Amino acid sequence: MSQERVTATYLVETPYTLERAAATIAGEQSTGTFTSVPGETDELKARFGANVEHIEEIGEVDEPSLPGAKPPAGHNGKYRQGRVTVSFPLHNFGPSIPNLLSAVAGNLYELQELSGLRLLDLELPDAFAARYPGPKFGIEGTRKLTGVYDRPILGTIVKPSIGLSTEQLSELVEKLARAGMDFIKDDELNANPPFAPLEQKVKAVMEAIERAADATGKKLMYAFNITGDIDELRRNHDIVVGAGGTSVMVSILSVGLSGLAYLNSFSEVPIHGHRNQWGMLTRSPLLGIEFTAYQKLCRLAGADHLHVNGLNSKFYESNESVLRSIEACTTPLLGGYNTLPVVSSMQWAGTAPATYEATRSVDVMHLAGGGMLAHPDGPAAGFESMKLGWEAAVQGIPLEAYAAQHPALRRAIEKYGRG
Repeated sequence: MSQERVTATYLVETPYTLERAAATIAGEQSTGTFTSVPGETDELKARFGANVEHIEEIGEVDEPSLPGAKPPAGHNGKYRQGRVTVSFPLHNFGPSIPNLLSAVAGNLYELQELSGLRLLDLELPDAFAARYPGPKFGIEGTRKLTGVYDRPILGTIVKPSIGLSTEQLSELVEKLARAGMDFIKDDELNANPPFAPLEQKVKAVMEAIERAADATGKKLMYAFNITGDIDELRRNHDIVVGAGGTSVMVSILSVGLSGLAYLNSFSEVPIHGHRNQWGMLTRSPLLGIEFTAYQKLCRLAGADHLHVNGLNSKFYESNESVLRSIEACTTPLLGGYNTLPVVSSMQWAGTAPATYEATRSVDVMHLAGGGMLAHPDGPAAGFESMKLGWEAAVQGIPLEAYAAQHPALRRAIEKYGRG
C-alpha cells in the first residue's frame, strides 16, 4: 500500500497543550474518535493514522478567539497558539479534492479542544497532478489569446453590476472594446438573470465585440459569468464557445471545486475564477483557510485566472495578504500549473507602481471598474492611464513625473489620487 502522504499545516489555538491539540487533530481526522473502539488496532493505526510531524509554539492569549471551546478542569485561563503540521496517508482518500477536504478540514473546526483553527498550507503528492490536469491556458495561454505581452493584461468589469439590458450592455461593451481594452468580465452578481438571459447576453456582447474587432483589428477577451448548477455549466459554456467567446467565468465557491474541475474537463477557453464569498472563509485570523492553501486546490481544479484582491482596496484584506496571494498563484505547483493572478477592487493607474514594486512582475491581470470607466475623459482614457501607470512603474519613473507628459494619467491622478 502506498505511503505517499498529504501534509497540512495549521494555526492552532487551544486551552490544552499544543501536543494534545495536535494529537486530537490527527486522531479525529483519521482512525480515532473520542474513545477507543474495537478494531482500532496498532496495525490499523500504523497504516491509516495521521501523524503529527511538527509543533511550533507561538505564544499565549488570555481570551479564546472563537466561542465553544471547553477548557479542562483547573484551566489557568491561558490559550496556547502554535503551528501544527500533520500528515495523512494518501491511501485514506486518494487523489480526490472533495475527500481531501474532508480529511484536512472536516470536523476539526467544531472540536471543543480548539479555540481557533486555520488551515495554512497543503503539500500534495504528484498523484493529484495525475488526477487533475490543472489550468489549460494559464498565463501563457491567456497572453496568446489576448495578444498582450510584456505588460499586465488590463481590463474592466461591467458596471453597473446588474440592471443593464442586453442592448445597453452591447453598447457599453462595444464602446469599451473600441477603447482598446484587453479584457472585460461580467460582474459576479450577473450570470443568467431572467431580465437578461445568458443566451441573449452572449449574442449581444459577441456581436459588439466582433464589430469593434472589425474596426480596430483587436478582439478583446470577455469572461461571461456562467455560474449555475452543475447541469447548467456545460450548456452555458457551449453557448459562449458557440458564439465565438474566448473566456468563461465562475464563482468558485458557488459551484464548488468539483464544479470547477468538471467545467475544466471540457472547457475550450480559459476559466476566470472569481473568489466572491471568500471573506467568510478567511476573515477571522483564527478560523478558516489561508489563501495559500486554497489557491492550490483552485489551480488543481483548473482555474486559469484567480482573483486575489488588490492593494489599497475597499476590502478589509491587508496589502501584505494580497501580496502573499499573488505570490502563491505564481509559485510552481506539482506539474508546473500556472494561474494568472487577477488584481482588482478599487484599482486605478495609481495602484500600478505599488503593485509592481511589491511583485516585480507584469504577469498579472489588473482590472479596474470605476478606475477606468469613471475616468473624466472616458473609458479609452481610463485604459490609457492604466497602461501609462504600468509604464511608469516598470521604468521606475515617479507617477507624477510621468503624468506631466501624459494627460490621461494626469487626469486620472486628479480624479482618483486626491482622496
